[in-house]
Amino acid sequence: MSPALAGDEARRRFAAARVARLATVSAEGRPHLVPCTFALDGDCVYVAVDHKPKTTANLKRLRNIAACPDVAMLADHYDEDWQALWWVRADGVASVLDEPAAKSRPVISLSEKYPQYAERPPEGPVIAITVTAWSGWSAR
Repeated sequence: MSPALAGDEARRRFAAARVARLATVSAEGRPHLVPCTFALDGDCVYVAVDHKPKTTANLKRLRNIAACPDVAMLADHYDEDWQALWWVRADGVASVLDEPAAKSRPVISLSEKYPQYAERPPEGPVIAITVTAWSGWSAR
């Protein structure tokens, strides 16, 4: 039987991941999934709207959070050696931070994790997710 991941081990693996997927749901109940960079601070995950090209500033993930703040994030590790596989999911409640003072700490956290952000800090809104449940799985 493969071990479940929870608590500190789930947080550790999640925090170390370089990318995760953010799942939101529209007001109509339609799922929306996007890959994203993120920073973890305790049980709060930060995701910034950065300078990478986007088709619009009116992002679906932001509209979905306004309509339904319940979200999930998934980080995982794939390897051809299936004994090295793992995934961690963070379920939580999201809010969007627009004020410069509220975004300051999250942007610092993101800049510490990603050199690209140290060179050019995100200027857009920051999604703050308060994690209410950690779950995961590991082949080992």
